[in-house]
This record gives sequence, C-alpha cells and structure tokens, in this order.
Amino acid sequence: MKVLATNGLSESGINKLKNAGFEVSVTKVAQEQLIQFINDEKINILLVRSATQVKKDVIDACPGLKIIGRAGVGMDNIDVKYAKEKGLKVINTPTASSCSVAELVFAHLFSGVRYLHDSNRNMPLSGDSMFKDLKKNYAGGIELRGKTLGIIGMGKIGHEVAKIALGIGMKVIASDDTVGETKITLNFYNDQSVTIPIKTEPIKDILKDSDFITLHVPAQNKPLIGKNELEMMKQGAAIINTSRGGVVDEVALIDALESGKIRFAGLDVFEEEPTPAIRVLMEERISLSPHIGASTKEAQERIGLELADQIIAIQKELSA
Repeated sequence: MKVLATNGLSESGINKLKNAGFEVSVTKVAQEQLIQFINDEKINILLVRSATQVKKDVIDACPGLKIIGRAGVGMDNIDVKYAKEKGLKVINTPTASSCSVAELVFAHLFSGVRYLHDSNRNMPLSGDSMFKDLKKNYAGGIELRGKTLGIIGMGKIGHEVAKIALGIGMKVIASDDTVGETKITLNFYNDQSVTIPIKTEPIKDILKDSDFITLHVPAQNKPLIGKNELEMMKQGAAIINTSRGGVVDEVALIDALESGKIRFAGLDVFEEEPTPAIRVLMEERISLSPHIGASTKEAQERIGLELADQIIAIQKELSA
C-alpha cells in the first residue's frame, strides 16, 4: 500500500512503515492539487497535519483511500464522520504531543510573568542606551509558585499541564464537559510518586478563581472565551491558548489587555491562520508563537511511530 505524508513524517515512522512493506512519500502537496496527486499516485493512506483539509470533496474524489491519519490530536480538518460512513479508517495520535504542548504553555507563562516576550523585542533595540529604563520597566514580574492555574479541558494535554503546575508549586483547578474527577500522579526519583485528585468545576468558577487560565479544548463554533468570560476573570489574570484559533475572541482579548483587566496572554493559535491579525501580532502584552505546540523532535518521533503502529495494525486486520 502507498502512503502519502503530505506534511512530513519522522524518519523513524517512515522506516517502520517501509520495513513493514509500505511505500512512503513525503511530498508536500498543495491543497488544490491533493485530489489529483492521490489519484495519479494511487495513494491508499493519507497522513496530514492541521494545514491540510480532508473534507467530503477529497473523500468522494479519491476512492482508493483506505486510511486517513492526523499527525496530532484535533481532527477538525478531517470530515471524520463522513469518512467512517464511507468505510475509511481514521486515526490520530492523541497522546504523542501532550508533553510538548504542556511545556509550551509554561514557556508562555514564564515569559509572560517576567515580560520576556516584550523585553526580547526591546533589548536589541535600546538595551545599550536605555538599560536602566528597561530594567525598571520589567522589574515588576510575579512568580507562578503559589498561584492558581485554571485548566479548561482535562484531556491528555490538560493532565500534563497539571503535572507541571503541581510540580512547581501551583494550585490547580479544572473544568471539563465529560471528566468529573481525575487523578494526577507525579513521579519522582527512586520510584517515589504522589497522586493528587482533582475534581472539575463549572467554567464560571474556574474563570472567577484562577490567576491564570489555559485552554485545551477542540475547535468551537463560537468563542469559548469572549467579552463576558474575560470580565468574569480576576483583575490582572492571564490567559494562554494553545488549543485552536477562535476559542478566544481576539478582539475582546485585546480590549481586556488594553484596559488592564488581563495582565498578559499567550497565543500559539489564531483566528486567522496563517495570517493572524496585525493588531494581535503587534500587541506587546501577548506572547506569540506560530502554532508550534506539537513541534518538538520528541513529539514528532512519537507521532511518527504511533501512526506507523496503527497503520500496520489496520493492515493486518484488513488482511486477516
């Protein structure tokens, strides 16, 4: 069977598939050329990331497809229900990038509380002539230890975020539509461990009681955090979004930043990707990254191997 990983695949994943007898292509194919390429090259398995859309038009036009795989967690770029109705297998990697995304959350948090995102912009420009002024401007940082982190969405990523937060001495509260109570286990040296139960609460309570909010939810039809939700947050709180663009109303967020209601924000995803709003990009109180939550070497290795394992298992099932 022929595999197209149009957005790339780790070398270990490629090798595992090749060793199992699959023919693998990592050709980057533009969206408008995807259908023709799949049919011309007789592709059976399509692997994508968030940039490539696999909707009804692609599924209907490519009868040779047997498996669609998402190298990541969210599958809002794939018409999953329709694909399954047409008899295709749809797979993803729900655990492979959890640690990477969780660490990025804290990269934004640490950057925000110490103004690193802004000082890194201004130090090269005027650090030699205004050092004392910059030192004064950025001297009012705060610590994460002892503060309350509200996690909205307690899936795999939410769990990893909670582990880091508890490990650095934060208080953790959480909200989730399906999870009522969960246990977070911290593992230490010499096989020592501590398990901490966390009961989930309504979002309104999370907003009201948290010093920092981090979002880990699927794509939404409308913003989960808008003007009303921002007004419910503590004065001087902060918010991090590494889930999906559109989960936070960016206009309302900037208004809250400008008014001082929100201290800072960290955004890895945007309403208008891949062309985020200039007002968002220029806002000095937002720590920015270009949708790189899962983009670590370790995560990509895990993603490649996990996809390969699932594909090999499906092939065996189909051949049985």
